[in-house]
Amino acid sequence: MPQNDEVPPQDSAAGPPESSPGRLRSTDIARLAGVSVSAVSLAFNARPGISDATRKRILDVAEELNWRPHRAARALKGASNDVVGIVIARPARTLGVEPFFAHVLSGLQSRLSNEGIATQILIVEDAEAEVAVYRRWAAENRVDGLVLFDLAVDDVRPQVIADLRVPAVVLGGHGAPLPLSSVWVDDHAAMNRILAYLATLGHRSIGHVSGVPAYQHTRRRLQAVADAHERLDLDIVSVATDFSDTQGASATRQLLEASPRCTAIIYDSDVMAAAGLGVATEMGVRIPGDVSIVSFDDSILTQLPHPPITALTRDTYALGTLTATELLHVMAERPEPRAVQAPTPELVLRGSTAPPAERRVP
Repeated sequence: MPQNDEVPPQDSAAGPPESSPGRLRSTDIARLAGVSVSAVSLAFNARPGISDATRKRILDVAEELNWRPHRAARALKGASNDVVGIVIARPARTLGVEPFFAHVLSGLQSRLSNEGIATQILIVEDAEAEVAVYRRWAAENRVDGLVLFDLAVDDVRPQVIADLRVPAVVLGGHGAPLPLSSVWVDDHAAMNRILAYLATLGHRSIGHVSGVPAYQHTRRRLQAVADAHERLDLDIVSVATDFSDTQGASATRQLLEASPRCTAIIYDSDVMAAAGLGVATEMGVRIPGDVSIVSFDDSILTQLPHPPITALTRDTYALGTLTATELLHVMAERPEPRAVQAPTPELVLRGSTAPPAERRVP
């Protein structure tokens, strides 16, 4: 008698059924391998219940015919989709010129690809639309894991995802407990490094072109700015933006037209720093002769201009791989949420910073 997972052997040389000229189905693979349909499912989902020899025979037949289970059918049965979902609620035009996302996503995909996992990226209008996507994906079993970006103050998304029971990791945060595991960078300490450096050069009046205040990483940078007002005796004016080059340029013009004018400007992204350098050049403001500028992230955008821009540097690609590694751990083990801290960015000095004019030695 055949085992439970097998049917009487048939001649696989007969090939796929002539009566089914369309796509092969699991029933065809089962017939050609001489097993039951349930055995095909066990083989492709790497589940116990069949012998190694049977599993190999099924996979060999499928490989010869270049067959894989239909993804929708696998999803209905709760099988793995080998897909990680990413939903980003930012303007697509802004993302298109932001090196940070390109480098992080490259790191994520590189690490996930090693495990045969793809990424599905969707750009939406706002957080409400983002949550709707998560609910739909969970209901349809569309993804095996999620990566959340742009953690906001009082963000509801981590709890929503935790309630949906989809494995997920937040890229961002502050190291405090969250309903989900997170990979975070100490933006407060990073901003302090910039402020301490500018204060050491002798700058006391500083402009800050910030990102979206609702984001937690922006809020922590703003808190560092507020703390430095007393600790370092600095006069700092922050102008909020959406991280775009357009708003970065507008904020720069506002700061450079103020009287008295600040002697240094800090930018929360390289895109805005590059735009700000262009505005300064257009206005005849010398960098760093009249105003020094510093940026976060240190992409190629800070290295190509003249002068090259002093920036906080970090391996953004490695940040993506670290996030992917943590997500793979969550997907495999379903552990209690934890916070994994990435290295704090280091300041790389370039030609865009110098002491203010009144502090320079003749």
